Amino acid sequence: MIRADAHLETRAVHSGMEGLRESGQHTPPIDLSTTYPLPDVEHGGDAYENLATGGDLLPGHSAVYQRLWQPGVARFEDGLAALEGADGAVAFATGMAALSACLLATVTAGKPHIVALRPLYGGTDHVLETGLLGTTVTWVTADEVAGALRPDTGLVILETPANPTLELTDIRRVVKDAGDVPVLVDNTFATPVLQRPIELGATIVLHSATKYLGGHGDVMGGVVATNREWVTRLRQVRALTGALLHPLAAYLLHRGLRTLPVRVRAQQLTAGLLAARLVEHPAAVRVLYPGLPGQDPAGLLGVQAEGAGSLIALDLGSFEAAVRFTESCELITHAVSLGGIDSLVQHPASLTHRPVAAEARPGAGIVRISVGLEHVDDLTADLFTALDAALTVQRQEAHA
Repeated sequence: MIRADAHLETRAVHSGMEGLRESGQHTPPIDLSTTYPLPDVEHGGDAYENLATGGDLLPGHSAVYQRLWQPGVARFEDGLAALEGADGAVAFATGMAALSACLLATVTAGKPHIVALRPLYGGTDHVLETGLLGTTVTWVTADEVAGALRPDTGLVILETPANPTLELTDIRRVVKDAGDVPVLVDNTFATPVLQRPIELGATIVLHSATKYLGGHGDVMGGVVATNREWVTRLRQVRALTGALLHPLAAYLLHRGLRTLPVRVRAQQLTAGLLAARLVEHPAAVRVLYPGLPGQDPAGLLGVQAEGAGSLIALDLGSFEAAVRFTESCELITHAVSLGGIDSLVQHPASLTHRPVAAEARPGAGIVRISVGLEHVDDLTADLFTALDAALTVQRQEAHA
């Protein structure tokens, strides 16, 4: 039994594990059943209706069908909700499926207008810009939220630290300006280890669980932590659209939660050291990292967020220099995604943010580095080799 005042590290290890000792188990079982026996027709119908409309699995009821409810998924959801301080959580097959469910829930409630702060993850930006799911969007800065609200506004969406340039947004201020409109915070970069938006007034916390929650680059998923009303709404969307997280993925993500605090804090420590070193290299036109002097003007670190995280963005001044940099990394893998145990580098404007409108797209010279668990000296050596290569390009451009 977890004490109510247990520290986050303890909750990470034990949340979602309830009942295992009583059943004689130490780790959660993986139940791959797609269907569950029904004692009789009436019972089956009642159980189906309850789950299909977003209800909890009731004592003595059948789970009916994996699309409606799954025990391993529920354990992961309970674990993540405990870390975020939420009433509950709803897990999905991917982060984009989780976001899509939030948008569909607003549309079906007659609130299709979204107010969104850029920059956001490129996939989020893209689905909002296209209106594919029946939403319309007004893009704003943090100062413009209140003025953009309409009677049909269903959500205010922000990401902090922002993807990919890591700007920080004051969540409390946005919540205040949003009034009665729910605020959705993409907390993928910070994780509940460093930032818990619900404690700051947000209604919905979104994660691409593929990233830090899984942490090993081998499982995809998305999850939303929120209040009871939204849990019910999102479960119904998930049941009807079929975007359930697979049981094996749920097992891996739940396992990832148990080491999340250790991994995030170790990666953050390395990132802070790296950022301070990268500033010294002449090829680094700008090093974007919230923990560096002058990059947290509102003083949010230590108040809103417990740390600056483990992502670094580098501005190398030009597309050509950025290309040379990414191609010159050897230890660090050139690949999309982030938050895993191994370090990755990518060029956002060409990849994750390629669909974003030109005026909002990251600069062509910016690369994003996700810092893993390698030794800081080995990462430094690899990055400095790549920066030396980028510097050669910069000097050639200067003399062209």
